[in-house]
This record gives sequence, structure tokens and C-alpha cells, in this order.
Amino acid sequence: MTLQQLKYVIEVAKQGSINEAAKRLFISQPSLSNAIRDLELEMQITIFERSNKGITLSKDGIEFLSYARQVVEQAELLETRYLHAKPSTQHFSVSTQHYAFAVNAFVQLVQEHGQEEYEFALRETKTYEIIEDVRNLRSEIGILYLNEFNGKVINKLLKDANLQFNSLFTAKPHIFISIRNPLAKQPAVTIEELKHYPYLSFDQGEYNSFHFSEEILSTLNHPKSIRVNDRATLFNLLIGLNGYTISTGVLSADLNGNEIIPVPLDCEESIHVGWISHRSMPLTRLGTAYVEALKEAIS
Repeated sequence: MTLQQLKYVIEVAKQGSINEAAKRLFISQPSLSNAIRDLELEMQITIFERSNKGITLSKDGIEFLSYARQVVEQAELLETRYLHAKPSTQHFSVSTQHYAFAVNAFVQLVQEHGQEEYEFALRETKTYEIIEDVRNLRSEIGILYLNEFNGKVINKLLKDANLQFNSLFTAKPHIFISIRNPLAKQPAVTIEELKHYPYLSFDQGEYNSFHFSEEILSTLNHPKSIRVNDRATLFNLLIGLNGYTISTGVLSADLNGNEIIPVPLDCEESIHVGWISHRSMPLTRLGTAYVEALKEAIS
């Protein structure tokens, strides 16, 4: 086993493709495939499962990758310390539902830990894709919510993917509305009062099930309903159409300005927001730093 082989495994896992990894590593596809097969034979495990749909990490491969990353990281620290080598490009990725605090934490991570070269990714995406991203190690951390309604389905998916949910905070539901909305000055609003306003929600694609909805009370009927794909569009429609969406009540004036405000929603629901990660993989240095930044962002 060589350090180069470990770097190959890391790059293939990152790209999800032998061909794409070979391009990034500037070697031929057969050479990369042979190097990984030799490593699998030496370790007597299957690191990558190959099928017509592509290449994915096996259960053993996920565990092996966690150790490979630690070894490569330590080797690079040694090279930087004693050979005065230039630090290698940092890599980190997080997948999240559309939360401003997740963006604030990401900004803090980059400001405090970004070196001269880094390749970070922040994916605001669909609920099912967050779980898949973390399961397949496209992202080290995912951020989503659980409640009494979706908990059974989401927890089963997490268990099947060997992922764990780590709680960040519990919130009572709020609506986000424009400061010019007639409901903006109320201390709280009811579901009945909202029926005349457009309801805005994030589209979940082919997994547009109630259980994958980013908004609680997803089974309610809304006379006026609009689905969107990104937070900027949703906020523009909140202002332009006097619409509303349902979320945690946590907003960032730095990112979202002062045109949108949270108003408590009169209901008995609770929202448990947390981050997910692999059970068998310790967080990397950047992963740990991001979790700490999350805690600061919501404090």
C-alpha cells in the first residue's frame, strides 16, 4: 500500500467516477483502475462497487476511506512541517436544506480555515439528495430537520445508510413574510389567517413526498401554492407576492436583509434541526470546525 494509492482512492470517491478521477490526477483510466484493484487485493476488501450505473463506495470502502484521509492528511502535515512543502488544496463539502445559519457557518469556516488554495462546496439541495450526498461521501456533513411526522421515514433512511443525526436546536414553527405583509405586525398568526396568501415551498423533485418536504405541516391543503428551487427566488416571491413559507424562524439580516421577518405560527409542532454524518467516520478537521461554526451561528 502506498500513499499514492490512498490519494487515488480519495479522488475516485470524491469524483464518483474512475474516468473523471483519472483526468483530475493526470493519469490514464486503466492505470488508475489497476492501482485501485491492486490495493483491494492487498487489503483483501472491495473498496468500490462497480455496476452499470457507475462506481460507489462499499461499506468496507467507506471505513477504509476515513482512515485513508487521516493518513494522507498527516503525511501532508509532515511534509509541510519538515520539507516546507506547500499545503495541498483543502477539500470540504456540506449539503443542506435552505438555512441561512448554514451559510453563515460556511462563511466563517472559509474565513478562518481557508488557505491559499481550497475547493469547498455548499450545496443547498433537496432533502433526499442531502442524505444521498452524505451516504456517498459527496458531502461530509448534511443539515436537515426532523419532526414527529417525518421522523420515522427519515430515520429509517439514515439507519439504512449508516448515518447518524446530531441535534443542533429545537425550534417552534414560524412563517417568513415581507415586512409589508398585513400579518407582519401580529404577535403570531394562525393557519386560517394564511389561507388568502400564496404558500411558498421548496421543490423536492422526484421525491416530492410529504415526508421529504422542507416545510412542516406539509399535508395541509393550500389554495395558493408555489414551488421554487432556491432561496433567493423564494424570498423575492415573499416580497413581490406577499407570500409566506414555514420554517424555524432563524434568519440572517447580513445575508437576507431586513425585508423578510419571522412571525410565530400558532401550532403545537416542533422542528428539530441537526447535522448528519457517517457513524463509522470521525469528522475531519474542517468538518469539526464547521460544526463549531454552526453552533456559533445559531447561538
